[in-house]
Amino acid sequence: QVRLLESGGGSVQSGGSLRLACAASGYVSGSYCIGWFRQAAGKEREGVAAIDYEGVASYADSVKGRFTVSQDSGKNTLYLQMNNLKPEDAAMYYCAADRLSPACPNRRYLSESEVLAYEYDSWGQGTQVTVSS
Repeated sequence: QVRLLESGGGSVQSGGSLRLACAASGYVSGSYCIGWFRQAAGKEREGVAAIDYEGVASYADSVKGRFTVSQDSGKNTLYLQMNNLKPEDAAMYYCAADRLSPACPNRRYLSESEVLAYEYDSWGQGTQVTVSS
């Protein structure tokens, strides 16, 4: 099973940027299918970004054009660059991942929303993002 540890959360003003990192361990090969999720107080968890089996990125409509998901296989680290943050982006952010395999979600066969809703086996502990107006 993949072990994940997030970092990079914090408090920023509206319009600011943060880069979340997720250090992955557990496999010699550093390639994963990944997802970033967030959960605000009193709300359901939502998928905000993902990279599928073929390396295609997907984003929730609310973050398109502002968030970028990536992974550095050499460093076994997953990233979520968040720009132009808004107060509604404030939440606990979680990374999730599975070892890259054909079982990973694939935009070739699934809709963007289905990819974002994929249930990964491994999850990080979360990192808090606060955005003040």
